[in-house]
Amino acid sequence: MLGVDSGGSGLRAALAPAGAPGEAVAVSGSQPVRTSARGIDAGHFLELLLPLVRELRERVAPEGEPPVAVAVGAAGMATLGDDLRATLPGALAAQGMTGPLALAADAVTAYTGALGVRPGAVVAVGTGMIALGTDLRDWRRADGWGHLLGDSGGGAWLGRAGLEAAYRAFDGRAGGSQALLAAAEERFGPLPGLPAQLYPRPDRAAVLASFAPDVARCAGEGDPTAAALLTGAASHVVDAVEAVLPGREGEVACTGGLLRLGTPLTEPVGEELARRLPGARVVPAAGDPLHGAVVLASALASGAQALPVDGRLLWCATSASGPGGVEI
Repeated sequence: MLGVDSGGSGLRAALAPAGAPGEAVAVSGSQPVRTSARGIDAGHFLELLLPLVRELRERVAPEGEPPVAVAVGAAGMATLGDDLRATLPGALAAQGMTGPLALAADAVTAYTGALGVRPGAVVAVGTGMIALGTDLRDWRRADGWGHLLGDSGGGAWLGRAGLEAAYRAFDGRAGGSQALLAAAEERFGPLPGLPAQLYPRPDRAAVLASFAPDVARCAGEGDPTAAALLTGAASHVVDAVEAVLPGREGEVACTGGLLRLGTPLTEPVGEELARRLPGARVVPAAGDPLHGAVVLASALASGAQALPVDGRLLWCATSASGPGGVEI
């Protein structure tokens, strides 16, 4: 089984024996897949993926058959995946991979990586923030709208809120924090020069998120403004979980890089979940989105794929025999 995870930091692929996703062997590439007017560039995706697949097969099964099932999770798949959905079935079939194929949003592979193929809710908190839940009939999604329109409680949101408090202190306005002002100047230099550096950058969400650890550090050192921002981030995260958890009860897993902030964030998230969703059972995430892609491929191979197929968040083909030869 082949699982693939495509994101802003590059492409990762993993090969696992059928029925044993926990035994996957993974390789990584550092170049992200291009996007174009057609969305995610399928030709570039294949150009980056196929050498990784060859490397994996040489390492794991040099004399073996091609993968019997493939699952791809990609950032932007729901809105930018038309080229992949049109091209990949035939292209993979030409490489001998004619078995079931799933193309999923990275939120879906984050879900399957954390919970597997069962009902519940998963919230992924990194630079952005998105929650996904299912009762195995429909998907429920909350947020994930990017740092300008949403991603409330994520790293970019928290970093931006911390910088706003720093600017308030710089100006002498109410609601500022001298601790955050000092931290911001230590990281970015004099604050009057930051807007000119930040606004033109295409990676400004990541730049904003880089200040989130400073907010957590200031909160841990007793700054009340920073602590209130962490509590606010936790409230936003739980808002999203509340919106997607079927029946407001069941398993909830939290995943994503922002959790590395530790107790300044995880404690208020846990407290808010317990207060607002007493029927939720918080469980540790079993794995990351690449593991989720392998789990999804395993479910396809065994016929156990029970997640909702909506054509955007999750698109599945039972066979791939070439362009137009896909059974949905």
